Amino acid sequence: MLSSRLLHAAAAAALLLALARPAPGQEAAAPQVEPPPPAYDERLLRLAEILGALHFLRPLCGHEDGGAWKADMEALLAGESPGPLRQARLVARFNHGFETYHAVYRTCTPSAHRAIALYLEEGRRIAADVAARYGQ
Repeated sequence: MLSSRLLHAAAAAALLLALARPAPGQEAAAPQVEPPPPAYDERLLRLAEILGALHFLRPLCGHEDGGAWKADMEALLAGESPGPLRQARLVARFNHGFETYHAVYRTCTPSAHRAIALYLEEGRRIAADVAARYGQ
């Protein structure tokens, strides 16, 4: 004979299975399937991270173009028209770039200026490379 703890667990499992099934006459929602990401996706993920870092660092160091980096990210998303999962990955990388510096920097430092210069150059190279290889 099953203990009451096992009976409760079995009842809970049966309830979860019943809730997971579609109601009679309804079809189960098709799993979300996205096409494979483009060959340059890793480059765009890195670019998104750079844009996020610049979105934080540039205003911190007195530049008035902080909003431009977010606008560039929005333009990247609009141009790519990614599915929800890919868009979530790109946005997460933008946020990671922002939060990486937000967690450490409270004032502009020489290393923040150096990071800005490096990111501007790397971002320029990535954008030029992707456009040259995969642009229309």
